[in-house]
Amino acid sequence: MYMNKEQMNTLRKPSSTRCQGNQISCPCCTCHYRYWYDRNDVRDHIICNGFVPRNDESFHLRRMSPEREAEDLQHDEPSNVNDGIEELLYNALREGPNEEAKRFLNLIEEGQQELYSGCKKMSRLAFTICLYIYKCDYKLPDVAIAGLLEFFKEVLPDDAMLPTSMHEAKKVLKLLGLDYKKIDACPNDCMLYWAGHANATSCHVCGTSRWKSKESDQNDNSNEKPRRIPSKVLRYFPIKKRLQRLYMCAETSSYMTWHKYGRENDGLLRHPADGQAWINFDKKYTSFSNEPRNVRLALATDGFNPFQTMSIVHSTWPVILVNYNLPPWLATKSEFLMLSLLIPGPLSPGNSIDVYLQPLMKDVDDFWQFGLETYDASTNTRFDMHVALLSTISDFPGYAMLSGWSTKGKFACPCCHYEVDSVYLK
Repeated sequence: MYMNKEQMNTLRKPSSTRCQGNQISCPCCTCHYRYWYDRNDVRDHIICNGFVPRNDESFHLRRMSPEREAEDLQHDEPSNVNDGIEELLYNALREGPNEEAKRFLNLIEEGQQELYSGCKKMSRLAFTICLYIYKCDYKLPDVAIAGLLEFFKEVLPDDAMLPTSMHEAKKVLKLLGLDYKKIDACPNDCMLYWAGHANATSCHVCGTSRWKSKESDQNDNSNEKPRRIPSKVLRYFPIKKRLQRLYMCAETSSYMTWHKYGRENDGLLRHPADGQAWINFDKKYTSFSNEPRNVRLALATDGFNPFQTMSIVHSTWPVILVNYNLPPWLATKSEFLMLSLLIPGPLSPGNSIDVYLQPLMKDVDDFWQFGLETYDASTNTRFDMHVALLSTISDFPGYAMLSGWSTKGKFACPCCHYEVDSVYLK
């Protein structure tokens, strides 16, 4: 059920938003503005009976008693004439999944079908995901996967529902929010070839070429279009769909509000919600904290050598998001840790890590300012989900990279700042 423009304009008229204390006139088809109820009761009436726009002529024909008019004038505040009623009806009419949630739920429903008649071990969706994992683990090209799919079609029964190609399988994974974006970067960590610089061929800071080899180095006798290999590639895993998916499952959706409804307020520090920083944040940003389903994240990063050998000097930096809405026994589980960026080596990005954080910070900023309509399966309603980045998790050198504060020299302590009383050891 949706509220059209005519209904919204009708609600904005002062005569249609009169209230009596904590009660408002019910605009459902049965009550037709004749009876007064609490907001929750009005919400239930609208859902069950439907909404009727105000007809001002019929409203004025209905004579109100002098006592009611005097009581209304006493409780009405001119500055808050529209306060509450539009928000109430807007929230009441945002029932059921939105289009994005419908596509996801339909995909899950279709994916739960048997791979072929009588197959109990694997569903269609599970087969697609396992096939992609197999491709990544053994670094198989798309041509090899296409050959495997042709082989499976010959071996399995005729009613087997297999993806026709790797491209179709990737489309399914994209709907699940498991895709990633490749963003070229300057080898000197100066810039990303992203947003306004997506089509640039060289770094606008240092002038270094975007590619490992120039087009002139290609074989002149070849009629094929030269393949240009970027010097450095950042992999970004978008977070918007993955955060939405947490609310599309009723079980995980209930865990997302644990910090508000499931936590014990006994004065002990068990969760970031028990800390003073969380409390101060709630006091400063009340519009954010009033919705417990808004997501609070922490950013963690550190470098590691992916080759598992000390003979090769290489440092790759993953950026992982920790979901603070979840209870402590789930927040640090691997299935709930969100890999958002994979910053390539071979060297540490150093103080230029902010260059690589740009795509992630852009999404977080959009979440903070505008929100994103999200379907909550536990309540069968839609809400605008906002996201805040509360803290960072790193070692001391990583702290210097993320914050910009130098952790070396006389003023190394980030707490004491310029008031440090340092002593040089002999």
